[in-house]
Amino acid sequence: MSDRINNPISNNPINYPSTSLGTGTPKINLGMILQRGGEELALEKVSDRFTVRPAQNISSKDLSLVNWGNWQRHIPIANLELFTVSPNELEASMAMARNSQSITFASHVYQIKNNPGNFVYLDDQITIQFAPEIDSAKIKTFASSLHLKLDKPVDGLNNTFVFTVGKEAVENPIKITNRLQTLPEVLAAEANIVIQQEPHYQPRDPLFSQQWYLSHKGGNQLALNSHIMVEKAWDLTRGLRSVVVAVVDDSFDLNHPDFQGSGKIVAPRDLKENDFLPLPNEQEASHGTACAGIAIAEENGTGIAGVAPGCALMPIRTTGYLDDESIEQIFDWAVEKGASVISCSWGASAVYFPLSMRQRAAVTRAATKGRSGKGCVIIFAAGNANRPVSGVVSERNWAKNIVSGDTKWLSGFAVHPDVITVAASTSLNKKAAYSNWGENISVCAPSNNAPPGMWFQATGYVYTQPGIAGALPGLGVFTTDQLGAAGYDLGNFTNTFGGTSSATPVVAGVAGLILSVNPDLTARQVNNILEETADKIIDTEADLQLGRREGTYDEKGHSQWFGYGKVNAARAVEAAKKLRAIPNVGNRQISAKNINKIAIPDNNRQGVKSAIAFSDASLVKDIQITVNINHDFLGDLEIYLIAPNKQQILLQSRTLGRSNQLQGHFSTATEPALMQLAHQPAAGRWYLWVIDYVPEDIGTLNSWELTLGF
Repeated sequence: MSDRINNPISNNPINYPSTSLGTGTPKINLGMILQRGGEELALEKVSDRFTVRPAQNISSKDLSLVNWGNWQRHIPIANLELFTVSPNELEASMAMARNSQSITFASHVYQIKNNPGNFVYLDDQITIQFAPEIDSAKIKTFASSLHLKLDKPVDGLNNTFVFTVGKEAVENPIKITNRLQTLPEVLAAEANIVIQQEPHYQPRDPLFSQQWYLSHKGGNQLALNSHIMVEKAWDLTRGLRSVVVAVVDDSFDLNHPDFQGSGKIVAPRDLKENDFLPLPNEQEASHGTACAGIAIAEENGTGIAGVAPGCALMPIRTTGYLDDESIEQIFDWAVEKGASVISCSWGASAVYFPLSMRQRAAVTRAATKGRSGKGCVIIFAAGNANRPVSGVVSERNWAKNIVSGDTKWLSGFAVHPDVITVAASTSLNKKAAYSNWGENISVCAPSNNAPPGMWFQATGYVYTQPGIAGALPGLGVFTTDQLGAAGYDLGNFTNTFGGTSSATPVVAGVAGLILSVNPDLTARQVNNILEETADKIIDTEADLQLGRREGTYDEKGHSQWFGYGKVNAARAVEAAKKLRAIPNVGNRQISAKNINKIAIPDNNRQGVKSAIAFSDASLVKDIQITVNINHDFLGDLEIYLIAPNKQQILLQSRTLGRSNQLQGHFSTATEPALMQLAHQPAAGRWYLWVIDYVPEDIGTLNSWELTLGF
């Protein structure tokens, strides 16, 4: 390959300069430097593996028969096939693969230096941010000269575009971006890398089969107020279907009874299989099923209740990789399909992982443009390494010295300014031994306790940290599991879940409750409420592994271990309610009443609908509904209002228990979700929809009245 490329704008040659990564670091050829989020990361070639991209689909059987290496697996997000060889055969094997007519691309596999066990795979995309004065004509000339094909602009970043590296290009994407980084016309250039995604916790400890983290009255290994006070929050709201909590994870058992109910599942997406059924297979434990249960498991008289049982679930199965395309797909889908909260209990399988431009932009778009400009509330797990989310630790005593000396740690998602980063506390109101820490921690939430060492798994490798062995005091978290024998445990629930993976959906559920009581809040306001209403738990004991004492608070009220404290659902929801705007009702109202009695079909998901029609086309500012129902067991019922535009708002969830008569009044003041129907014409047919979910008890919709204010 040539080591000279001409600048297509100035026509001057572009050469690699040498660079140094910090004081005292030897200069390194830029051919082994990865540009990432404004930083330069040193790469190392992995000596025993490489990837190829076939020109067309090749069966695993045929891949196993090729003579240039041992086929290992498919990397679907980049359409790559991974091969291993003996180190002394690597270059010859890659040359054989490149010469094959069936192969269009072959690349080394890399590791980020001092990041044990993670593999970096090259894709054929690069992202370039041009200087403001570089117009589209110059960009077109630029791309053509370097054999780059314009793919798309990056939303939210000025003059920034994604390009595909063509077959005619003389260098790989990393080398190209490093050359471009030296040009005055280019502000930034990054190669898209594919790196394995890692859930932050692989459960292992026995747990009590009760949800102490929601509410408890004390007991063995239960410190006073180590729960989140959710029962007091439920007095105000148990969540609304109009508030959608997106849980982004590996898979979801959507057949679980705790994920059932009208409107419970919204816009499911499987990015791994490119379909809309993000279901687990029998070989995986389904981390996502456990996380989703903690956040939003339905209150249905069986199983468990999530923090926000009335909210809807948007299950998004990831590709399993953290390349730019995958991250954009996650957050763009959540925004497009109306997610209110996005819960992410995962991070990169790397010690040091800054976000790329496109990844930062995707998170920012969701946090600022989601929810019609109010922003999605985005929540990330801090991680389970007992290390800073951003900082340096002097490492020693690791097996095989895979990490040693002053080591920089960085979790790019956890330090993004638009996310809520969640650490873990225990049932004893102490720091969970594994929980990551630092200035970027927003809040903590209750989870299990366990030794550090569960943090890192990569393909073919399992690394554990030195310093602690055996179980540590503290109860665990009980949640949903795959049905039957698959999953973590043999039943439909698991008592072996925890980590910051478990703490994160707790906070996501509280965010769902906040938005249920006040949907007008911005994402930033929700962040502030969570931090301002948190409980200032204190842990003065030294960390058993590192000897640090960070369990108290500075003058700003922030703790390295707990952020602004342990999330308090009751205080947070009450604060959100106080910020609720008083509806501008105006001076004019219209009202109509339907007095036709209708039997409510027993155990029938179709339910019954009763209509009221208006001809006034004025825009609605206020809505009031009065409902009269007799039923042997009102806890069987859900009640919805359906507007002329077909939008549904849940008025009453299945929380009325054994009551048998409902004289209910609902308004924008008591049910803020009704404000979603404001500013639309009143004209058309409005429906009251009543559904009975359980057999035996029966009842009647006697009448209902609808009043609209202008």
